[in-house]
Amino acid sequence: MAGQGHTARGRHGGARRRPAVLWLAALLLAAGCTVPAEPPDAATAEIQLTLDRWAAAVLDRDERAYLAVLDPSAGTLRATGRGEFENLAEMPFSSWEYRLTAVRHTGHRATAQAELRYRLDGYDSAPVSTPRTLELGEREGRWYVTADRPGKGGAQQLWQQGDVRAVRGGHSLVLGVGQREDRLRGIAAAADLAVPAVDGAWPGRWSQRVVVLVPGSVDSMARLLGAPAAGYRGIAAVTTGETGHSGASPADRVIVNPDAYGALGDFGQRIVLTHETTHVATRAATSAATPVWLSEGFADRVAYRGTDRTAEQIAPELQRAVRLGESPATLPSDEDFAFGGDAGRLARSYESGWLACELIAERWGEKRLTDFYRAVGAHGRRDGAVEKAMHDVLSTTPEDFTARWRGYLRERLG
Repeated sequence: MAGQGHTARGRHGGARRRPAVLWLAALLLAAGCTVPAEPPDAATAEIQLTLDRWAAAVLDRDERAYLAVLDPSAGTLRATGRGEFENLAEMPFSSWEYRLTAVRHTGHRATAQAELRYRLDGYDSAPVSTPRTLELGEREGRWYVTADRPGKGGAQQLWQQGDVRAVRGGHSLVLGVGQREDRLRGIAAAADLAVPAVDGAWPGRWSQRVVVLVPGSVDSMARLLGAPAAGYRGIAAVTTGETGHSGASPADRVIVNPDAYGALGDFGQRIVLTHETTHVATRAATSAATPVWLSEGFADRVAYRGTDRTAEQIAPELQRAVRLGESPATLPSDEDFAFGGDAGRLARSYESGWLACELIAERWGEKRLTDFYRAVGAHGRRDGAVEKAMHDVLSTTPEDFTARWRGYLRERLG
């Protein structure tokens, strides 16, 4: 499954009278005078230079330069920093930088908010960005980092969990901590099968590459996601990445739960990675307007497409409900897909979304299914998105579609 995000856009109001100070500034400029600029904050500029040196040390693989940025008196921090630097050895970075967003300093102490932005060579078309909170101290005219932790909304990074091992596949990069190399190679092989399967089902441009993170445990997985582990114990994998139309949105990562994924057979593992790779491919066409039943149902449909699995095998929970006369009255809501709740309801929600996409493909055709997916995502907001796309692409209404879908459940599962 994949998270969804959107960017709010503000609107300008009507014309306003310009303040006198702006009018005066314009008059001075027109007369050939200049308005003095506010002097730059020297401490902020020096802190940025310190972080620039730190970033360059990562890209140059220069451990001495990396440690030179850390406070010489902070023994624990320097030991942790040395370990993290060694953990980065197999990470194929093409860029790494810090962008300051705020600095608060008093005397020789400062706290900085920054965005760590990095890109994996050959896999990321745009940098991944994660917030960091940095504490710094000044000694003899030079700023040193004294603490480094996730910023608001941030999470732990894979290399902070241990030595990262990298395995490259034909279409994949698998990065693992605490995993045997043969297991990482198996995941890369499954991902390499997933990419062409998704490409055959999703027309249009996408990277045709996938980055898979394999932490050592479900608890470590949760720390990468910045969320409680309880909600992920039965989930084999999730996909991160901001949805939307911008080609510069953050790169996706498929994060594997080694416990749940390892309990699956070869077929189940391939289904999981094909499902998650579908989220990677469709990210740019997915927006806040896209209901979860559509994004998850489409990903499941691509994953099972071309397999010999029957509807009864793919949707056992929903079949049980249909045969008990308890067919759902409506398509599942986003809340029905929440982790950590009723497992049966979650399964029925996924199965319902899959059969909704099956219905569209069977009744209207494969192309109309992908056209419908794109049209919903292009709407930009949830209200009216599905209704408009059903009218424009499928020539139907939500009421008619729901009735058809309920009949389709009885036909396939009754």
